[in-house]
Amino acid sequence: MHPGAKISQGRSKGQQRIQSQNDYLRQWLPRQQSYLHHLLDREAPPEDRRCIVCEQDGVYKCQDCLGEPLYCTGCCRNQYHHNPFHWISQWNGQFFEQSCLAQAGLVIHLGHDGKQCPALADRWDLFEGDEHKDQLEPEDLPFVSGPEFQPKENTMVIIDKSGVHRLEIRCCDCPNALSPDIQMFQHGFFPASFNRPKTAFTFRVLDDFLLDNLECGTSAMNYYSKLRRMTSSMFPHLVPDRYRELMRVAQQWRQLKTMKWHGFGHRSDIPSTGELALFCPACPQPGINVLVAGDESLDDWKYTRSFVMDGNFKAEHLHPIKPFDEVWLSDGLGFMVGKNRYKMHLAEAADMVEKSSCNNHRAVNQANAARHKLESTGIGGVACARHGCFVPHSMVDFQKGERQMNMDYALCEAARHNMEGISRAVTFYDINCQYNKHFRARVDASQFLEMTQDLTIIPGIGLWHVHGHQDSCYVRYTSNFIDGIGRIDGEIMETLWARLNLISPAARGMSSPHRQECLDYQMNDSNFCKMIHMKRTLCRKYKLAMNGITESGKAFDRLDEAAPAHLKTEWSARERRAQSSRLNDPEAMDEYEINIKKGESTSIVSIDGSARNAAPSRRSVATWISTGLAIEEAQIALLIEVRRMGKRSTETQRLDIARQRDRLQGQIDGFTQSALTHLGEGFDADDDPDDLNVDILDDLDDDPADFSKTSDAWTNSPELTVIPLPSNLRVDRCRHCMAEDLIPLEMSLREGQANDTLHNLQIHLCNKAVLFRTAVRQAKSQALKTRAWSQVTSVQQAVSLHASIYTKTRKQMMKLEPGQDQLQKFKPLLREQLKISTAVGDPNARGQRNESLAWFWSVEVDLGGPDQSWNEEFYRVHWLRAKALRNRWKEEMTLVQLEMDWTCHYFSWRATQWGDRMRESLEKRLPGHACYSGRQSQMYSLLAQDAQAAFQDLQSVSIETGDE
Repeated sequence: MHPGAKISQGRSKGQQRIQSQNDYLRQWLPRQQSYLHHLLDREAPPEDRRCIVCEQDGVYKCQDCLGEPLYCTGCCRNQYHHNPFHWISQWNGQFFEQSCLAQAGLVIHLGHDGKQCPALADRWDLFEGDEHKDQLEPEDLPFVSGPEFQPKENTMVIIDKSGVHRLEIRCCDCPNALSPDIQMFQHGFFPASFNRPKTAFTFRVLDDFLLDNLECGTSAMNYYSKLRRMTSSMFPHLVPDRYRELMRVAQQWRQLKTMKWHGFGHRSDIPSTGELALFCPACPQPGINVLVAGDESLDDWKYTRSFVMDGNFKAEHLHPIKPFDEVWLSDGLGFMVGKNRYKMHLAEAADMVEKSSCNNHRAVNQANAARHKLESTGIGGVACARHGCFVPHSMVDFQKGERQMNMDYALCEAARHNMEGISRAVTFYDINCQYNKHFRARVDASQFLEMTQDLTIIPGIGLWHVHGHQDSCYVRYTSNFIDGIGRIDGEIMETLWARLNLISPAARGMSSPHRQECLDYQMNDSNFCKMIHMKRTLCRKYKLAMNGITESGKAFDRLDEAAPAHLKTEWSARERRAQSSRLNDPEAMDEYEINIKKGESTSIVSIDGSARNAAPSRRSVATWISTGLAIEEAQIALLIEVRRMGKRSTETQRLDIARQRDRLQGQIDGFTQSALTHLGEGFDADDDPDDLNVDILDDLDDDPADFSKTSDAWTNSPELTVIPLPSNLRVDRCRHCMAEDLIPLEMSLREGQANDTLHNLQIHLCNKAVLFRTAVRQAKSQALKTRAWSQVTSVQQAVSLHASIYTKTRKQMMKLEPGQDQLQKFKPLLREQLKISTAVGDPNARGQRNESLAWFWSVEVDLGGPDQSWNEEFYRVHWLRAKALRNRWKEEMTLVQLEMDWTCHYFSWRATQWGDRMRESLEKRLPGHACYSGRQSQMYSLLAQDAQAAFQDLQSVSIETGDE
């Protein structure tokens, strides 16, 4: 048995799983020789070698038909009358050698249902002299003879997706017959010339090439090279070279298909700007998918159009060889802007060299980096930021890099596309902190830039690029803090360039019109793919929004419930002022930032306050328990210090530890003696309670091996002594000692201890965050860095101490049988929750978009007092950011639900549009036009029905889940 089979059998006995690709390979290995044997058997003819039609002697075998049937010469000619592009091979007595249907006498007749025209004369003079003849060097000619190198007279070169064929074509010669090129076109051939064609391309090969070019980026040269190899594997260079003809005919075919898709075969007018381009079905387009009814206005935030702008420096273009001899088929009709008006704008616009006042952005500082061999150093343009669809007539060429004059024209053209009545737009651009400063002034100063004054442009920066900016740009320009935009990262255009980069190398040396048409076609296909997948995209967004609303709502509610009402009112007012002022004063958005002018908080809250709040009748017992809690804290502090000191302690350190232990032991002895008074006669001081077990949350960077101590060093250490508190005696023993009334008292004091410890944690974490912001990140020398990190280490030690105290406190509370409210309030403290907030330590750090504060920030927050200013500032920023995050998710849900409706309306509008064209075509007696219109109308109707059903099902499931 093969080893792979044993593996498969062993796995099948266990848990059933899906087989991997390697499992299938293991199963195939034993069959490999059998497959190879049967593959070679296919080379020989059947034993009787009979024609499958007439049972005469079989000569020709079809390589493209199922089962490779065998035919005689006459049957082969008759059977492949409607399949003239199958490859056949001929039996020569020893083996099958490559042949072609022309050798079998196949002739293609155009008209008369494939039969010979009754009026046919020798018209082959029509097909001579219109195209160049193939030139072969003498050394390229083979020293062999065969059917593939001996084409018959009067044959045409026909290029199909199966290869390059030579076949005889006879046109209809009736008096009312159309010209030969039109006859060929009617039968699915696109002639390379129109007077006397010698070469034709099938529609199949043109469609296949365009799809290969879209999906794989295959150039015309590589594609035709593949066809030549498919035709002759031994001598591909002898196959007629029609590479240039393929480029030209594909260009014509692309233009015809585009006009057909956009309905211009049904219209008498010619396309205008951007009309040969699809746009996003889910973006608001008044009059198409948005119908405003009642008191609703397009000024509402829900109708905000979102744009993302970017440049692509891989889409270069060389200077054309003959710019004066270029033919433009669709200048400005797709996504690339019209050349004439754009050139006039560039000639008029002032070329301002602007140095960035933010960080050194390539798009700003290298805007004038010219490359003399290139006519275009790249392209730039605009797409919708929410769905990633290119905006028609908004893509421009760069001449000297990504300059403002280029992007100004692109943005103004994008703002004119189906935006009648929309008064608000958000733009995301890598350098919007610089670009947007004087944008309106540049528009007003140009006669070629047009943008309505009613349109408010809100600048934004994508979440990836903003991290290359100054810290202040984060709150001023990221989508997290822009009202009415939902959840957008502003970086979707980076993903769109990947598809265009497939064809950029091939388009680099094309003529200017051909390059523009290729880019338009690629962008149109990108938008089409976005359109047909819009249902899936919006369903995914809906699920994310549902989860985002839940999670962000919980995070905000925790903070909101704990914050004082008067501060929340003040913070909300400051937030509204910031949002209303952001356009004229971006610095107003610094409200979402920590104000570093405030002083640090250094106060420590004493746990004695909990004892002082105890009932007067039990003050002495409360004082005794409070003393025990203080002793526990001293034990934890000493335990941490001993652990931190490790084996490398000095004599002075060991002496100091000994003094602390003596002092602590005295306190423990006194506390234990007092226990006899408070715990009653049932308590025996010599009893041995459970060993002390403290979870120490220490974040030291030292070697953990240095913390280990020998067993002798830990013997009889007072920091490990368990003191006789009710929580250490357990509830059952307290009841046995008649001290059951001490349990609620200690629980009350433990709650106060936990609150105070968490409050101290908040203060020290704030201080640590501020140290990173004001000391560590701004230290310019090694000495300053060392001093700053020393301060951070000191604060971190305080954080570790209070974290360990809280962990011990909560453990003791669990022994006192707490209620459900206490369990819900005081949760376990995890190490990762003690990290500082990036909103303070590094305001521009990646990954903080969904960041929220840990649970303990919402436990009985005390923001009062002059010494707690940093705590208030810290809490304010996180409250505002949590609120902004919650609001963005709520907006996202509203927008996704609207986009679902808009998408369905768009598909329905398209279906109605094509339905009207079908009826007009029937009235004009154009059956072909009517059939195509009906097919297009059905396609959009099915898209509308599919999307509507999916959206309704998703929303109904969400409602049922919410009810549960």
